[in-house]
Amino acid sequence: MVSTMIVLLLLGFPMMIPLITAAAIGFYMMFNGFGQMDTLIQQMMAGIRPVSLIAVPMFILAADIMTRGQSANRLIDMVMAFIGHIKGGLAVSTAASCTLFGAVSGSTQATVVAVGSPLRPKMLKAGYSDSFTLALIINASDIAFLIPPSIGMIIYGVISGTSIAELFIAGIGPGLLILVMFSVYCVIYSIIKDVPTEAKASWRERLTAVQQALWPLGFPVIIVGGIYGGIFSPTEAAAACVLYAIILEFVVFRSLKLPDIYAIAKSTGLITAVVFILVGVGNSFSWIISFAQIPQQILTAVGIQEAGPIGVLIAICVAFFVACMFVDPIVVILVLTPIFAPAVESTGLDPVLVGILITLQVAIGSATPPFGCDIFTAIAIFKRPYFDVIKGTPPFVFMLILAAALLIMFPQIALFLRDLAFAD
Repeated sequence: MVSTMIVLLLLGFPMMIPLITAAAIGFYMMFNGFGQMDTLIQQMMAGIRPVSLIAVPMFILAADIMTRGQSANRLIDMVMAFIGHIKGGLAVSTAASCTLFGAVSGSTQATVVAVGSPLRPKMLKAGYSDSFTLALIINASDIAFLIPPSIGMIIYGVISGTSIAELFIAGIGPGLLILVMFSVYCVIYSIIKDVPTEAKASWRERLTAVQQALWPLGFPVIIVGGIYGGIFSPTEAAAACVLYAIILEFVVFRSLKLPDIYAIAKSTGLITAVVFILVGVGNSFSWIISFAQIPQQILTAVGIQEAGPIGVLIAICVAFFVACMFVDPIVVILVLTPIFAPAVESTGLDPVLVGILITLQVAIGSATPPFGCDIFTAIAIFKRPYFDVIKGTPPFVFMLILAAALLIMFPQIALFLRDLAFAD
């Protein structure tokens, strides 16, 4: 199964083909022929049946509407008005803007486009190197994986049976921690490189920027406040975000017109189709390896279950980090989560903490060479060579790995807000 996947990937087939082919081989070997292939189809359908997955296309649709509208620029202008004048303020503003937009979109690729497109020219003009600028944008955009809403968390929650609402709340602390680490690095970099500062905005300009950003700031209020307050489930929060985005961009800002709906719907439909095909195919692959008890055999062979909770967490981090350097994050979550499920259960680890660490590793791998998906998004958007994009990534990858280590040592970074919000 693994050999087939590797060969087909090297031949350039899209990820769904190696997955379904490997799963079909597994079914053939397990059931001595193709007589049970209807079970394969049933497992694919079962993969996309959970109601929680309804949130995925709705968050994608909301992000697409906001990316084409004014929400991103208004958030950027507000952040710039307050910290753009300090040393490294423009770089810190970029990181903060990625975090804010991630909190309203849940998509790293949408964040790269929405925040990177207007801020990269400003950073280059201010004196930042292109390698630093590109690395900051693609790595700060990955905070969108941790700040709710997170499509990665939804997929993990569906696969593992973990509460998506708890995952959303638990992701806030690690997301803010990474933002602080990136901001400190940006300030130090700007001091060392003696990057000029921006003009300081007046309080009148700041007030205007806040007023213009009030409407887009309603998104995190709807998502976090609605879930925390027990008003919405994550799926209902996604639906509310779509409605809010439509009202905001079509009625309040009037940045979009009725003819734009077709292009937005088509884009959302294409992305959703890819995601759901991967989820369905990934579920059939996960089912066959679980049915064959492959996870238990692998974990027993390498002795992970005897390593204790810390050892299991380290093994999970390494496996997901390495896998996401080569394969689409959604596929990695679908394939590896069932493999480590027995070890997580036997060691008594909190599945929410495991989910946050997995999401963080997915974020790191998405921006790490050789094949991190956000690297290729940046190449396509900014028209820069591969090596220019990855040149400045090592310091950011180091900080993300440090954040993972801190989470393992101090789980309350993630679990404090979860425990506070969902205390009995």
